[in-house]
Amino acid sequence: MTDFPPELPELLLDQLARTPGVLVRVERTQGSVPREAGTWMGVFADHVVGTIGGGHLEHEAIAQARRLLHDQSLPANAQRVALGPSLGQCCGGVVHLGFERLAQGLPVPRERLAMAPMPVALFGGGHVGHALARLLLTLPCTLTWVDSREGIFPPGLPERVRCEHAEPVHDAVQDLPAGSQVLIMSFSHAEDLDVVAACLKRQRAHGDLPFIGLIGSQTKWASFRQRLLAQGFSEDELAQVTCPIGVPGLQGKEPEVIAVAVAAQLLMRRA
Repeated sequence: MTDFPPELPELLLDQLARTPGVLVRVERTQGSVPREAGTWMGVFADHVVGTIGGGHLEHEAIAQARRLLHDQSLPANAQRVALGPSLGQCCGGVVHLGFERLAQGLPVPRERLAMAPMPVALFGGGHVGHALARLLLTLPCTLTWVDSREGIFPPGLPERVRCEHAEPVHDAVQDLPAGSQVLIMSFSHAEDLDVVAACLKRQRAHGDLPFIGLIGSQTKWASFRQRLLAQGFSEDELAQVTCPIGVPGLQGKEPEVIAVAVAAQLLMRRA
C-alpha cells in the first residue's frame, strides 16, 4: 500500500523551520472565483506550499508575497482583486487576499491554517475503503475510520484521521462528530445493515448526520429496505439513505474509480 500524502500545514511548517515566508490567504470572495474563503498558500523565496487557485491571480499574489519578503519596509496590506478588470480572468468575481509575514522558526497555530474541513466517517477498511481514505486525505476533510477487524489501518496516518476498532462496529455511530458525512462499506452485509440502522436511530434522536451513504447495488438496497422497514423505520427515514453511492456515469468498478465517484459526491454536497 502506498504512503498517505502529508498534510499541507505540515509542509508549510517544515519549510518555515528553515526560512521565512509569507502566508497568503483568501479572506473573502464575491461571485465566481477559483477558490473559497479560507484557502491559503505559503510563499517562500524559492518555494510555494499550497495554492489559491492558480492562474494570473496566484502568479501576482506570489510576486507580491516575494516583494514583501525582499523588502521588510513594505506594508503587508490586504488586496481586493477584481479578476476580470484587473487580471483579465474570465471568472469575473472578486477575491480579497490577506498577506502575513511569517518569521523563520516561529510556530503558526494550526487553527489559522484550517480550511473548514468536512467531517467524514468511513466504515470499512477494505480495498475501496483504503482507496477512498487515501483520496480523502488530499482533500479538506477530517476522517473517522472504523472497522471491526484488527490490523486494518496503515501506520503513520496524520492527526486528522481517527482510527477506531469497534466490535460491534455499529457502536461507533453514537460517538461520531456531529455533521459527519457517513460512508458505509464494511466487509459484511450484516455489519452494513447494523451501521445503517444505528445511523437512522441517531437521526431519529438528533438529526445531525447530513449524509448516510451505503455502497452496493439497487438490489442490495431493496433487501436492506425491507429489513429496515421490519425493524420499524419509516419510509421517510429510509429516504435519508443514499444507495448506491457515488456520482453516476463513471465507468469501472476498480476501487480507485469508486473512490473518485464517492469523493466527488461529497464535494458536490459540500459545495
